[in-house]
Formats: sequence, C-alpha cells, structure tokens
Amino acid sequence: MLQTFGATKMQVLQNVIIPSSIPTIINALKINVGLSWVGVIVGEFLVSQAGIGYLIVYGGQVFKLDLVMTSVIILAILASLMYQCVAILEKRLMKGRS
Repeated sequence: MLQTFGATKMQVLQNVIIPSSIPTIINALKINVGLSWVGVIVGEFLVSQAGIGYLIVYGGQVFKLDLVMTSVIILAILASLMYQCVAILEKRLMKGRS
C-alpha cells in the first residue's frame, strides 16, 4: 500500500512522480529522434520512394548528388530540427526546476 502522508494519489502523481520523471523522458526523446528518422527514411526509400524517399531521389537529381549523400544531408537536417524541438520542449518543461 502506498503511504502518501496526507496527500492524495493524484497530488503525489502531479507533484512527485511526473516532475521527477521528466529528465528521463527528455533523454529518451533525444536518443530516439535519430533512430526514428533513420527508420522513416530507409523504409520509405526502399519501399515506395514516396514522402521523404521521394525527396531524397528528387534532391539527388536536382543537385547532382549521389542518393546516399542526399539521404545523409536530409537525415542530418531533419534530425537537427527534431533535436532542436526536443531542446525547446526540455527548456519549457524544466523551467522552474534547479
């Protein structure tokens, strides 16, 4: 049984559990951003050449680059944008915590 010392379970959840788990959640987001984009790009490029896969093929033709180099550039741009979004989210969630 959970000893809450006069606090309700919802108060413990809001004031203790969620704030203490925010750094772990943010770190998991940072790690998985790159992995998710690799899966998206490889999956779309190999299966249908639609979406980001199409962007890789089209970018390679326009800029006269090899498809591998184009995919690396696009992956780097998208991963850095997603990392910046996670960093902004981290600043907002961690505001007020020391």
